[in-house]
Amino acid sequence: MIAERNGVPAMSVMTSAFSDAAQLMARVQGVPMHPFAVIEHPIASADENGLDVRAREAVRKAVEVLVG
Repeated sequence: MIAERNGVPAMSVMTSAFSDAAQLMARVQGVPMHPFAVIEHPIASADENGLDVRAREAVRKAVEVLVG
């Protein structure tokens, strides 16, 4: 969010369980329109396939946000 606030295109990745808190933090940090890639929760207990799916989704969303 600091990069975004300084004019550098940026985004954050978090799991669905933290989406509301992240949006609140973006507003508090002064970047209410900060883009997020929200992926499935949880990460810690996901197996290798689950992590792969989440990572691919995060990359897809990052490209969508940062490249257009």
